[in-house]
Amino acid sequence: MSAANGVRRVWVGQNGLLSTPAVSAVIRERVGVDGSKATGAFILTASHNPGGPHEDFGIKYNMENGGPAPEAITDKIFENTKTITEYLIAEDLPNIDISTIGVANFSGPEGQFDVEVFDSASDYVKLMKSIFDFELIRKLLSSSKFTFCYDALHGVAGAYAHRIFVEELGAQESSLLNCVPKEDFGGGHPDPNLTYAKELVARMGLGKSDSAVDPPEFGAAADGDADRNMILGKRFFVTPSDSVAIIAANAVNAIPYFSSGLKGVARSMPTSAALDVVAKNLNLKFFEVPTGWKFFGNLMDAGLCSICGEESFGTGSDHIREKDGIWAVLAWLSILAFKNKENLNGDKLVTVEDIVRQHWAIYGRHYYTRYDYENVDAGAANDLMAYLVKLQSSLDEINSSVKGAHSNVSNVVNADEFEYKDPVDGSVSKHQGIRFLFEDGSRLVFRLSGTGSEGATIRLYIEQYEKDSSKTGRDSQEALAPLVSIL
Repeated sequence: MSAANGVRRVWVGQNGLLSTPAVSAVIRERVGVDGSKATGAFILTASHNPGGPHEDFGIKYNMENGGPAPEAITDKIFENTKTITEYLIAEDLPNIDISTIGVANFSGPEGQFDVEVFDSASDYVKLMKSIFDFELIRKLLSSSKFTFCYDALHGVAGAYAHRIFVEELGAQESSLLNCVPKEDFGGGHPDPNLTYAKELVARMGLGKSDSAVDPPEFGAAADGDADRNMILGKRFFVTPSDSVAIIAANAVNAIPYFSSGLKGVARSMPTSAALDVVAKNLNLKFFEVPTGWKFFGNLMDAGLCSICGEESFGTGSDHIREKDGIWAVLAWLSILAFKNKENLNGDKLVTVEDIVRQHWAIYGRHYYTRYDYENVDAGAANDLMAYLVKLQSSLDEINSSVKGAHSNVSNVVNADEFEYKDPVDGSVSKHQGIRFLFEDGSRLVFRLSGTGSEGATIRLYIEQYEKDSSKTGRDSQEALAPLVSIL
């Protein structure tokens, strides 16, 4: 189709494998053998939205900045689909061996057409080495006291794991789990969370049964296209909201790319306010945006944001315009390496859990959970959201109900339907979620996600902020119980 429509050259990752963050890096960084630059990219990727074979396949277009196409572009594409009557395709082109690096030249319907197959990892690895101190991380991984485990869940991250963690950083081959990419993800679900990353969770000592083997000090998992991540310590889970806040709090000291300071930080609206507290304490620009990485991209293109994240296990920075799972793992390894650089021969290393608990002691803890109510009748879901908006008109009534349900819950001081005006292009995104904001910094957020023919999904986010350092070690269920009781 590219050849038939006059495209001059197409780049393809070797074996057709490129992670979503690597695609963004290639668009932004790579120069072809003829000096050309990419003008965009089509990504055929496992998707969290229904579509394609078995509802786990999607096609995405990324722009010249390396980020997802904005709504103005996708709206135009959608409008074109309503009027298109034909499409062009070149059917007599020879097959290209995408397992072999090189350039194939031949005549297409519109003139010479080239297909350049390139190494999928080299550009991305080069970018990571320009961001992090690989030598310092290598010293950490070579310490007899530090053990490491990375689970690619048979997704595309496996194509990068060996190159980065084993070849570049010296980790043991045995540190890698499920790092052979498979079309069916080995029969599993490539979601980097405590439910689906069962093998990693068990190895890190967080499974239901205790293992006699001592868990590694650090563990991480990736999703199918390697843009999301999960961070684990020994018998310890780091929430995505805490992860981005901790990376931001330590970035200037621990990551060379940020040594001159952060331009600003941002999070998606449903993500906990842990990052807000860091931004306030460090006097950083802070942005709360709707769900969707394109909103972060606008801020980054304008030089307003360095680090960003979302509660659905996505973390990233302005090195590209996508979330980046391996970047997040390297960021955590950098923080651990920095904290332990004078301590590698000591009695005990600073652990993931130590870093998180130290962070809570300084900034407080945001206890956080999310409930998903799936396949809800779309009409009923819309009625509920309309009722919640109406309820927001009387804070006195809300607080009377809250106190009646649980006297220890703080008062609601503000309630709204989140609306975002982009500070860069002035675009307005409405109806992005309904928020109830409490006096002590706690929040309840309701968000409608999708209203397809089979029903909608209502996401409920519950967040309890605790500043008292003597109470930041409580079990999450216990800390969140008062807020849960008022629903």
